[in-house]
Amino acid sequence: MFKRSKKQKEETKPIVKSNKIAVGLDIGTTKVAVCVGRRKNDDKIEVLGHGSYTSLGVQRGQVINIAQTVSAVNQAIKEAKRSSQVAIDTVVVGIAGQHIYSFHEKGEIKRRDGDSEVSKEDVEALIEDMFKLTVKPGVQIIDAIPQEFFVDDYFDLKDPVGVLGTQLGSVFNIITGNAQHIKNILRCVQRCNLKMEGLILEPIASSEVVLDPQEKESGVALVDIGGGTCDIAIFYNGILRHTAVIPIGADVITDDIKNVFKGLIKENAENIKLQYGSCIPDKSKLDHIISVPGIRGRPSIDIQQVELSEVIKARVEEIIDRVMQEISYSDYAKKLGCGIVLTGGGALLNSIKEFTEYKTGMSVRIGNPEERMIFDEKTIVNNPIYATALGLMAMGVEKEEAINENMPIEENIEESEKQKETDTPKEEKVSTSSRAPYVNVVWEKVKRMLEDLLEDDIDGDDDDF
Repeated sequence: MFKRSKKQKEETKPIVKSNKIAVGLDIGTTKVAVCVGRRKNDDKIEVLGHGSYTSLGVQRGQVINIAQTVSAVNQAIKEAKRSSQVAIDTVVVGIAGQHIYSFHEKGEIKRRDGDSEVSKEDVEALIEDMFKLTVKPGVQIIDAIPQEFFVDDYFDLKDPVGVLGTQLGSVFNIITGNAQHIKNILRCVQRCNLKMEGLILEPIASSEVVLDPQEKESGVALVDIGGGTCDIAIFYNGILRHTAVIPIGADVITDDIKNVFKGLIKENAENIKLQYGSCIPDKSKLDHIISVPGIRGRPSIDIQQVELSEVIKARVEEIIDRVMQEISYSDYAKKLGCGIVLTGGGALLNSIKEFTEYKTGMSVRIGNPEERMIFDEKTIVNNPIYATALGLMAMGVEKEEAINENMPIEENIEESEKQKETDTPKEEKVSTSSRAPYVNVVWEKVKRMLEDLLEDDIDGDDDDF
């Protein structure tokens, strides 16, 4: 799927299946980010390269201008190819935006043989059934995440395989998106001569590299503050319980600064927000004046640091209030033993950790994408801004490994023989996700959905926005 350049091919050994290269593509409101990586032998994922470019065709997480988005994606891919020395033709893409919606739905199937144990195939059939749910016209199911399973009178099962019974079921967290917006993402990827290997809700991707499995077990709310939206993912007992998208992001704070202090351009507003602003005005110096050069010889704009922080505080307070509304709505507010983890570009705001702790009464930490990652010392991607792209890349790696688990017996034997030749025993990977053994079903259903949308697009010959 991916080929090294000729120069690299001579210097490196062929990539084996367990070292599959994957690429994550985050088409965000403020930037397009691409991360390239593969699994290392120590179970970490090595980042081989990355690319980014200013995003102009996206508003609040949704692709609006196809041509501008294609241009930005091409530039980011070009940079990622150069830095990784990998020929990229397939990507795992993130999706966000206020069109994303999630709800819970109970599903169950009756097994024909009640005298046998529940099999993996039974669980896969149950998950497949959930993708057949009737939803509103123009809406597509993009994920179906099982909570605890039940088999007859046995409840709260993390994995029902091996349990004897007739009725198999679970309550599912169903995530849907607008078909037109999904189609726009698909068009952009295709026009960049790329193949979309998967479509993942962005906070789920971010959680893969930001959250520790123990945090997911204890209970945690991941809050990814991007440029156009604020995405929320709530975990408890290792299972994703609730997702939400708030249509306000860090870009709105920048716009507030630009609108309050007349004469600023957006670039200046963004710079002073990060360099001098704070979510806690009391931390600002009362006599500190920020002077920004005027446009085309106009007088400089003088801004009091305290006033700047007041503007920032007002909008961050609104964002945190809406986050708490979603946490309360999820019914898991009292079960978040590890509180809140902030990530995304908005997590870089000065004092946002302390302000969020004060507003929510919960423990808060800033989530850097460091879980299972290996970074080059000079890299800039070990940063909350790149959490989504890195998470998409990691999920692409794990998807390929899940496929390898189901490869034909002959290939498994071959892999085992190779393992015997080494002195180091292969470590078993333990997952805290209830759907880990069944993730291929979801990938396959989403793949079919994308193929159907593509076919409809060709038949309908839809115009761009």
